[in-house]
Amino acid sequence: MQMMQRLRQFFSKNRSTVSNKGGGLSSWIGKHFFGINNEAMDTNETIFSVITQLANTLSSLPLKLFDNYEERKDMTVADLIKYQPNPVMTTFEFINKLEVDRNKDGNGYALIERDHYLQPVALWPIPPEYVSVLQNTDDNSIWYQITGVNQNMLVDSQQMIHVKHITGASRLTGISPINVLKNALAFDKAVATFSLNEMSKTDSFKVTYEANLNDEKRENTIEDFKRFKNDNGGVLFQEPGVTVDQIKREFVSGDVINTEKITHTRIANAFNIPISFINNINNTVATNNEQIMTQFVQKTLTPIVRQYEQELTIKLLTQKQRKQGLYLKFNMNGLMRGDVQARTAFYQAMRRGGVFSTNTILGLEDMPLSKEPMAEKLFVSGDLYPIDMDPTQRKGVSSNAKEDQQAILVNDPDKSD
Repeated sequence: MQMMQRLRQFFSKNRSTVSNKGGGLSSWIGKHFFGINNEAMDTNETIFSVITQLANTLSSLPLKLFDNYEERKDMTVADLIKYQPNPVMTTFEFINKLEVDRNKDGNGYALIERDHYLQPVALWPIPPEYVSVLQNTDDNSIWYQITGVNQNMLVDSQQMIHVKHITGASRLTGISPINVLKNALAFDKAVATFSLNEMSKTDSFKVTYEANLNDEKRENTIEDFKRFKNDNGGVLFQEPGVTVDQIKREFVSGDVINTEKITHTRIANAFNIPISFINNINNTVATNNEQIMTQFVQKTLTPIVRQYEQELTIKLLTQKQRKQGLYLKFNMNGLMRGDVQARTAFYQAMRRGGVFSTNTILGLEDMPLSKEPMAEKLFVSGDLYPIDMDPTQRKGVSSNAKEDQQAILVNDPDKSD
Protein backbone atom coordinates (compact mmCIF):
# COMPACT_ATOMS: atom_id res chain seq x y z
CA MET A 1 0.00 0.00 0.00
CA GLN A 2 2.85 2.35 0.70
CA MET A 3 4.08 1.86 -2.86
CA MET A 4 0.64 2.62 -4.29
CA GLN A 5 0.38 5.75 -2.15
CA ARG A 6 3.63 7.00 -3.61
CA LEU A 7 2.41 6.21 -7.12
CA ARG A 8 -0.83 8.07 -6.50
CA GLN A 9 1.13 11.02 -5.18
CA PHE A 10 3.04 11.22 -8.44
CA PHE A 11 -0.15 11.00 -10.50
CA SER A 12 -2.63 12.78 -8.25
CA LYS A 13 -4.74 15.71 -9.44
CA ASN A 14 -2.53 18.01 -7.42
CA ARG A 15 0.70 16.84 -9.04
CA SER A 16 1.29 20.42 -10.22
CA THR A 17 1.66 21.31 -6.54
CA VAL A 18 4.11 18.47 -6.12
CA SER A 19 5.98 19.78 -9.14
CA ASN A 20 6.38 23.18 -7.49
CA LYS A 21 8.24 21.43 -4.70
CA GLY A 22 10.53 19.79 -7.23
CA GLY A 23 8.85 16.41 -7.66
CA GLY A 24 6.23 14.84 -9.88
CA LEU A 25 6.35 13.83 -13.52
CA SER A 26 5.66 17.35 -14.74
CA SER A 27 9.11 18.38 -13.54
CA TRP A 28 10.59 16.25 -16.33
CA ILE A 29 8.67 17.94 -19.15
CA GLY A 30 10.86 20.24 -21.22
CA LYS A 31 14.10 18.99 -19.68
CA HIS A 32 17.13 18.78 -21.97
CA PHE A 33 20.12 16.57 -21.28
CA PHE A 34 23.42 17.13 -23.02
CA GLY A 35 25.79 14.25 -23.62
CA ILE A 36 27.26 12.17 -26.40
CA ASN A 37 23.95 10.38 -27.04
CA ASN A 38 21.89 13.52 -27.52
CA GLU A 39 24.70 15.26 -29.37
CA ALA A 40 25.05 12.40 -31.86
CA MET A 41 21.32 12.25 -32.56
CA ASP A 42 20.96 16.04 -32.79
CA THR A 43 23.97 16.65 -35.05
CA ASN A 44 24.40 13.46 -37.10
CA GLU A 45 21.81 13.33 -39.88
CA THR A 46 22.40 9.62 -40.58
CA ILE A 47 21.70 8.53 -36.99
CA PHE A 48 18.74 10.92 -36.86
CA SER A 49 17.36 9.31 -40.03
CA VAL A 50 17.82 5.74 -38.74
CA ILE A 51 16.17 6.45 -35.38
CA THR A 52 13.34 8.30 -37.11
CA GLN A 53 12.67 5.37 -39.45
CA LEU A 54 12.65 2.82 -36.64
CA ALA A 55 10.50 4.93 -34.30
CA ASN A 56 7.98 5.98 -36.95
CA THR A 57 7.65 2.47 -38.39
CA LEU A 58 7.07 0.85 -35.01
CA SER A 59 4.64 3.51 -33.77
CA SER A 60 2.64 3.24 -37.02
CA LEU A 61 1.85 -0.45 -36.42
CA PRO A 62 -1.63 -1.11 -34.95
CA LEU A 63 -1.40 -2.42 -31.37
CA LYS A 64 -4.41 -4.45 -30.20
CA LEU A 65 -5.56 -6.72 -27.39
CA PHE A 66 -6.47 -10.24 -28.52
CA ASP A 67 -8.33 -13.08 -26.85
CA ASN A 68 -7.45 -16.36 -28.59
CA TYR A 69 -6.95 -14.62 -31.97
CA GLU A 70 -10.08 -12.48 -31.56
CA GLU A 71 -9.72 -8.75 -30.85
CA ARG A 72 -11.05 -7.56 -27.49
CA LYS A 73 -12.43 -4.02 -27.31
CA ASP A 74 -14.38 -4.13 -24.05
CA MET A 75 -11.43 -3.87 -21.65
CA THR A 76 -9.67 -0.78 -20.29
CA VAL A 77 -6.29 -2.12 -21.37
CA ALA A 78 -7.54 -2.41 -24.96
CA ASP A 79 -8.43 1.28 -25.14
CA LEU A 80 -5.26 2.19 -23.23
CA ILE A 81 -2.81 0.63 -25.67
CA LYS A 82 -4.80 1.22 -28.85
CA TYR A 83 -5.71 4.89 -28.55
CA GLN A 84 -4.54 6.86 -25.47
CA PRO A 85 -1.94 5.53 -23.01
CA ASN A 86 -2.26 8.69 -20.90
CA PRO A 87 -4.36 11.87 -20.98
CA VAL A 88 -1.77 13.86 -22.97
CA MET A 89 -0.49 11.32 -25.54
CA THR A 90 -1.68 9.10 -28.33
CA THR A 91 -0.41 5.56 -28.80
CA PHE A 92 1.70 6.74 -31.75
CA GLU A 93 3.49 9.35 -29.65
CA PHE A 94 3.90 6.99 -26.70
CA ILE A 95 5.54 4.19 -28.73
CA ASN A 96 7.56 6.76 -30.66
CA LYS A 97 9.06 8.19 -27.48
CA LEU A 98 9.91 4.75 -26.10
CA GLU A 99 11.60 3.68 -29.34
CA VAL A 100 13.60 6.92 -29.64
CA ASP A 101 14.87 6.50 -26.07
CA ARG A 102 15.66 2.82 -26.72
CA ASN A 103 17.78 3.64 -29.76
CA LYS A 104 19.36 6.75 -28.27
CA ASP A 105 20.22 5.56 -24.77
CA GLY A 106 19.76 1.81 -25.16
CA ASN A 107 16.72 1.81 -22.81
CA GLY A 108 13.14 3.06 -22.93
CA TYR A 109 11.04 3.36 -19.76
CA ALA A 110 7.35 3.91 -19.04
CA LEU A 111 5.78 3.99 -15.58
CA ILE A 112 2.44 2.21 -15.14
CA GLU A 113 -0.22 4.11 -13.20
CA ARG A 114 -2.79 1.82 -11.56
CA ASP A 115 -6.14 2.41 -9.88
CA HIS A 116 -7.31 1.16 -6.47
CA TYR A 117 -7.93 -2.27 -7.99
CA LEU A 118 -4.36 -2.41 -9.35
CA GLN A 119 -5.64 -2.16 -12.93
CA PRO A 120 -3.51 -0.06 -15.34
CA VAL A 121 -5.11 3.29 -16.17
CA ALA A 122 -2.19 5.22 -17.71
CA LEU A 123 1.34 4.76 -19.07
CA TRP A 124 3.89 7.57 -18.63
CA PRO A 125 7.21 7.67 -20.52
CA ILE A 126 10.16 8.42 -18.23
CA PRO A 127 13.46 9.94 -19.48
CA PRO A 128 16.22 7.31 -19.15
CA GLU A 129 18.44 9.86 -17.40
CA TYR A 130 16.09 9.72 -14.40
CA VAL A 131 15.95 5.92 -14.07
CA SER A 132 18.40 3.58 -12.32
CA VAL A 133 17.92 -0.19 -12.44
CA LEU A 134 18.67 -2.06 -9.20
CA GLN A 135 18.67 -5.73 -8.24
CA ASN A 136 17.93 -7.13 -4.81
CA THR A 137 20.66 -9.62 -3.94
CA ASP A 138 18.37 -11.49 -1.55
CA ASP A 139 15.74 -12.62 -4.06
CA ASN A 140 17.20 -11.27 -7.38
CA SER A 141 14.13 -9.06 -7.88
CA ILE A 142 14.48 -6.00 -10.13
CA TRP A 143 13.64 -2.50 -8.89
CA TYR A 144 13.61 0.86 -10.64
CA GLN A 145 14.67 4.05 -8.90
CA ILE A 146 13.20 7.19 -10.46
CA THR A 147 15.16 10.28 -9.46
CA GLY A 148 13.24 13.53 -9.09
CA VAL A 149 14.48 17.00 -8.22
CA ASN A 150 13.73 16.79 -4.50
CA GLN A 151 12.39 13.26 -4.12
CA ASN A 152 12.94 9.76 -5.47
CA MET A 153 10.59 6.88 -6.20
CA LEU A 154 11.37 3.17 -5.97
CA VAL A 155 9.07 0.83 -7.90
CA ASP A 156 9.22 -2.89 -8.59
CA SER A 157 9.62 -4.32 -12.07
CA GLN A 158 5.90 -4.97 -12.50
CA GLN A 159 5.21 -1.22 -12.43
CA MET A 160 7.71 -0.28 -15.17
CA ILE A 161 7.71 -0.95 -18.91
CA HIS A 162 11.37 -1.45 -19.90
CA VAL A 163 12.40 -2.01 -23.54
CA LYS A 164 16.08 -2.18 -24.35
CA HIS A 165 18.77 -3.09 -26.84
CA ILE A 166 20.82 -6.23 -26.39
CA THR A 167 22.20 -6.95 -22.95
CA GLY A 168 23.99 -9.75 -21.12
CA ALA A 169 23.74 -11.78 -17.94
CA SER A 170 25.88 -9.27 -16.07
CA ARG A 171 23.89 -6.23 -17.26
CA LEU A 172 20.48 -4.92 -16.22
CA THR A 173 20.26 -2.28 -18.92
CA GLY A 174 20.62 -2.30 -22.70
CA ILE A 175 23.70 -1.18 -24.63
CA SER A 176 23.34 2.11 -26.48
CA PRO A 177 24.10 1.79 -30.22
CA ILE A 178 25.39 5.36 -30.21
CA ASN A 179 27.96 4.45 -27.56
CA VAL A 180 29.05 1.54 -29.75
CA LEU A 181 29.50 4.00 -32.65
CA LYS A 182 31.46 6.49 -30.55
CA ASN A 183 34.82 5.95 -32.29
CA ALA A 184 33.30 5.77 -35.77
CA LEU A 185 31.39 9.01 -35.21
CA ALA A 186 34.48 10.72 -33.81
CA PHE A 187 36.49 9.75 -36.90
CA ASP A 188 33.71 10.87 -39.23
CA LYS A 189 33.46 14.18 -37.40
CA ALA A 190 37.23 14.70 -37.62
CA VAL A 191 37.18 14.14 -41.38
CA ALA A 192 34.22 16.50 -41.79
CA THR A 193 35.91 19.18 -39.66
CA PHE A 194 39.15 18.89 -41.63
CA SER A 195 37.30 19.13 -44.95
CA LEU A 196 35.32 22.14 -43.76
CA ASN A 197 38.47 23.90 -42.62
CA GLU A 198 40.15 23.25 -45.95
CA MET A 199 37.21 24.63 -47.90
CA SER A 200 36.90 27.71 -45.67
CA LYS A 201 40.52 28.78 -46.16
CA THR A 202 41.20 31.83 -48.33
CA ASP A 203 43.36 31.66 -51.43
CA SER A 204 47.11 31.63 -50.88
CA PHE A 205 49.81 32.99 -53.19
CA LYS A 206 53.53 32.72 -53.63
CA VAL A 207 55.43 35.87 -54.58
CA THR A 208 58.86 35.42 -56.20
CA TYR A 209 61.38 38.24 -56.70
CA GLU A 210 63.83 37.59 -59.53
CA ALA A 211 66.04 40.40 -58.34
CA ASN A 212 66.59 42.45 -55.24
CA LEU A 213 64.06 45.27 -54.95
CA ASN A 214 64.51 48.42 -53.04
CA ASP A 215 62.27 49.10 -50.09
CA GLU A 216 59.97 51.46 -51.99
CA LYS A 217 59.23 49.01 -54.82
CA ARG A 218 58.77 46.17 -52.35
CA GLU A 219 56.28 48.20 -50.33
CA ASN A 220 54.37 49.20 -53.46
CA THR A 221 54.20 45.57 -54.61
CA ILE A 222 52.95 44.45 -51.21
CA GLU A 223 50.29 47.18 -51.11
CA ASP A 224 49.06 46.27 -54.59
CA PHE A 225 48.85 42.64 -53.57
CA LYS A 226 46.98 43.49 -50.34
CA ARG A 227 44.39 45.49 -52.26
CA PHE A 228 44.02 42.61 -54.70
CA LYS A 229 43.56 40.13 -51.86
CA ASN A 230 41.16 42.30 -49.80
CA ASP A 231 39.01 43.10 -52.84
CA ASN A 232 38.80 39.37 -53.58
CA GLY A 233 40.13 39.87 -57.08
CA GLY A 234 40.50 42.77 -59.39
CA VAL A 235 43.59 44.04 -61.19
CA LEU A 236 47.06 43.16 -59.95
CA PHE A 237 49.94 45.12 -61.55
CA GLN A 238 52.81 42.73 -61.70
CA GLU A 239 56.14 44.55 -61.76
CA PRO A 240 59.02 43.22 -63.86
CA GLY A 241 61.03 40.72 -61.85
CA VAL A 242 58.08 39.80 -59.64
CA THR A 243 56.15 36.56 -60.18
CA VAL A 244 52.89 35.78 -58.34
CA ASP A 245 51.69 32.16 -58.32
CA GLN A 246 48.55 30.85 -56.63
CA ILE A 247 49.02 27.95 -54.25
CA LYS A 248 46.49 25.31 -55.26
CA ARG A 249 44.21 23.85 -52.60
CA GLU A 250 43.27 20.28 -53.35
CA PHE A 251 40.03 18.96 -51.91
CA VAL A 252 39.75 15.22 -52.47
CA SER A 253 36.03 14.45 -52.40
CA GLY A 254 36.72 10.74 -52.85
CA ASP A 255 38.20 10.53 -49.35
CA VAL A 256 35.05 12.04 -47.86
CA ILE A 257 32.81 9.66 -49.82
CA ASN A 258 34.82 6.62 -48.72
CA THR A 259 34.64 7.78 -45.11
CA GLU A 260 30.87 8.24 -45.38
CA LYS A 261 30.51 4.74 -46.85
CA ILE A 262 32.37 3.22 -43.92
CA THR A 263 30.43 5.27 -41.36
CA HIS A 264 27.06 4.47 -42.92
CA THR A 265 27.86 0.77 -43.01
CA ARG A 266 28.82 0.81 -39.33
CA ILE A 267 25.66 2.71 -38.40
CA ALA A 268 23.50 0.24 -40.35
CA ASN A 269 25.22 -2.68 -38.62
CA ALA A 270 24.85 -1.15 -35.15
CA PHE A 271 21.13 -0.51 -35.61
CA ASN A 272 20.65 -3.78 -37.53
CA ILE A 273 18.95 -2.26 -40.58
CA PRO A 274 19.58 -2.82 -44.32
CA ILE A 275 22.21 -0.45 -45.70
CA SER A 276 19.79 0.54 -48.48
CA PHE A 277 17.55 2.12 -45.83
CA ILE A 278 20.15 4.82 -45.17
CA ASN A 279 20.72 6.04 -48.74
CA ASN A 280 22.09 4.94 -52.10
CA ILE A 281 25.65 6.11 -51.50
CA ASN A 282 26.83 2.58 -52.30
CA ASN A 283 24.92 2.71 -55.62
CA THR A 284 22.56 0.06 -54.28
CA VAL A 285 19.61 -0.36 -56.62
CA ALA A 286 16.44 -1.64 -54.99
CA THR A 287 15.50 -4.17 -57.68
CA ASN A 288 12.98 -5.87 -55.42
CA ASN A 289 11.37 -3.66 -52.80
CA GLU A 290 9.38 -6.57 -51.42
CA GLN A 291 12.53 -8.56 -50.62
CA ILE A 292 14.14 -5.53 -48.96
CA MET A 293 11.04 -4.93 -46.83
CA THR A 294 10.89 -8.62 -45.94
CA GLN A 295 14.51 -8.47 -44.79
CA PHE A 296 13.77 -5.36 -42.73
CA VAL A 297 10.68 -6.91 -41.12
CA GLN A 298 12.26 -10.29 -40.36
CA LYS A 299 15.72 -9.22 -39.17
CA THR A 300 15.06 -5.77 -37.72
CA LEU A 301 11.44 -5.25 -36.73
CA THR A 302 10.41 -8.73 -35.57
CA PRO A 303 12.82 -8.87 -32.57
CA ILE A 304 11.86 -5.32 -31.56
CA VAL A 305 8.12 -5.98 -31.88
CA ARG A 306 8.42 -9.26 -29.99
CA GLN A 307 10.10 -7.49 -27.07
CA TYR A 308 7.37 -4.82 -26.90
CA GLU A 309 4.61 -7.44 -27.09
CA GLN A 310 6.00 -9.59 -24.31
CA GLU A 311 6.85 -6.63 -22.07
CA LEU A 312 3.41 -5.06 -22.44
CA THR A 313 1.58 -8.39 -22.10
CA ILE A 314 3.42 -9.37 -18.92
CA LYS A 315 3.19 -5.96 -17.25
CA LEU A 316 -0.38 -4.95 -18.23
CA LEU A 317 -2.17 -8.31 -17.99
CA THR A 318 -2.44 -10.59 -14.97
CA GLN A 319 -1.28 -14.19 -15.04
CA LYS A 320 -4.93 -15.33 -14.95
CA GLN A 321 -5.76 -13.20 -17.99
CA ARG A 322 -2.77 -14.55 -19.89
CA LYS A 323 -3.79 -18.13 -19.13
CA GLN A 324 -7.24 -17.34 -20.48
CA GLY A 325 -5.66 -16.48 -23.82
CA LEU A 326 -5.33 -12.68 -23.65
CA TYR A 327 -2.26 -11.05 -25.22
CA LEU A 328 -1.13 -7.81 -26.87
CA LYS A 329 0.08 -7.89 -30.46
CA PHE A 330 1.30 -5.52 -33.17
CA ASN A 331 -0.14 -6.04 -36.66
CA MET A 332 2.73 -6.23 -39.16
CA ASN A 333 0.69 -7.59 -42.05
CA GLY A 334 0.66 -4.20 -43.75
CA LEU A 335 4.45 -4.17 -44.01
CA MET A 336 4.46 -7.62 -45.65
CA ARG A 337 1.80 -6.96 -48.24
CA GLY A 338 4.18 -6.25 -51.10
CA ASP A 339 2.86 -4.89 -54.38
CA VAL A 340 -0.63 -5.43 -55.83
CA GLN A 341 0.41 -8.44 -57.89
CA ALA A 342 2.05 -10.21 -54.94
CA ARG A 343 -0.93 -9.51 -52.66
CA THR A 344 -3.39 -10.78 -55.26
CA ALA A 345 -1.50 -14.06 -55.68
CA PHE A 346 -1.24 -14.49 -51.90
CA TYR A 347 -4.95 -13.82 -51.28
CA GLN A 348 -5.98 -16.16 -54.09
CA ALA A 349 -3.88 -18.98 -52.65
CA MET A 350 -5.29 -18.43 -49.15
CA ARG A 351 -8.84 -18.12 -50.46
CA ARG A 352 -8.73 -21.25 -52.64
CA GLY A 353 -7.04 -23.20 -49.86
CA GLY A 354 -9.83 -22.49 -47.37
CA VAL A 355 -7.68 -20.33 -45.09
CA PHE A 356 -9.10 -16.82 -45.71
CA SER A 357 -12.72 -15.76 -45.99
CA THR A 358 -13.91 -12.70 -47.90
CA ASN A 359 -14.04 -10.60 -44.73
CA THR A 360 -10.56 -11.77 -43.69
CA ILE A 361 -9.11 -10.34 -46.91
CA LEU A 362 -11.15 -7.14 -46.58
CA GLY A 363 -9.87 -6.70 -43.02
CA LEU A 364 -6.24 -7.16 -44.08
CA GLU A 365 -6.75 -4.48 -46.72
CA ASP A 366 -8.41 -2.12 -44.19
CA MET A 367 -11.64 -2.12 -46.21
CA PRO A 368 -15.20 -2.25 -44.83
CA LEU A 369 -16.38 -5.79 -44.04
CA SER A 370 -19.19 -7.30 -46.04
CA LYS A 371 -22.51 -8.01 -44.31
CA GLU A 372 -23.33 -10.88 -46.64
CA PRO A 373 -23.70 -14.20 -44.75
CA MET A 374 -21.35 -16.00 -47.15
CA ALA A 375 -18.58 -13.43 -46.55
CA GLU A 376 -17.59 -15.25 -43.36
CA LYS A 377 -17.72 -18.72 -44.93
CA LEU A 378 -14.57 -20.56 -45.98
CA PHE A 379 -14.38 -22.05 -49.45
CA VAL A 380 -12.01 -24.61 -50.94
CA SER A 381 -11.01 -25.13 -54.55
CA GLY A 382 -12.95 -27.85 -56.41
CA ASP A 383 -9.87 -29.56 -57.85
CA LEU A 384 -8.53 -30.69 -54.46
CA TYR A 385 -9.52 -34.02 -52.89
CA PRO A 386 -8.57 -35.95 -49.74
CA ILE A 387 -5.84 -38.45 -50.47
CA ASP A 388 -7.97 -41.37 -49.20
CA MET A 389 -11.04 -40.41 -51.26
CA ASP A 390 -12.41 -42.98 -53.75
CA PRO A 391 -11.26 -41.82 -57.21
CA THR A 392 -14.68 -42.70 -58.63
CA GLN A 393 -16.19 -39.97 -56.44
CA ARG A 394 -14.14 -37.22 -58.00
CA LYS A 395 -15.80 -34.54 -60.09
CA GLY A 396 -15.98 -35.43 -63.78
CA VAL A 397 -15.80 -39.20 -63.30
CA SER A 398 -18.74 -41.01 -64.94
CA SER A 399 -21.30 -42.58 -62.65
CA ASN A 400 -20.90 -46.02 -64.25
CA ALA A 401 -17.12 -46.02 -64.08
CA LYS A 402 -17.17 -48.37 -61.11
CA GLU A 403 -19.49 -50.82 -62.89
CA ASP A 404 -17.29 -50.74 -65.99
CA GLN A 405 -14.26 -51.53 -63.86
CA GLN A 406 -16.03 -54.49 -62.24
CA ALA A 407 -17.11 -55.85 -65.66
CA ILE A 408 -13.53 -55.75 -66.88
CA LEU A 409 -12.37 -57.72 -63.87
CA VAL A 410 -15.05 -60.37 -64.42
CA ASN A 411 -14.20 -60.88 -68.11
CA ASP A 412 -10.45 -60.75 -67.57
CA PRO A 413 -9.47 -61.68 -63.96
CA ASP A 414 -5.76 -61.39 -64.79
CA LYS A 415 -6.11 -57.56 -64.93
CA SER A 416 -6.87 -57.51 -61.23
CA ASP A 417 -3.10 -57.40 -60.66
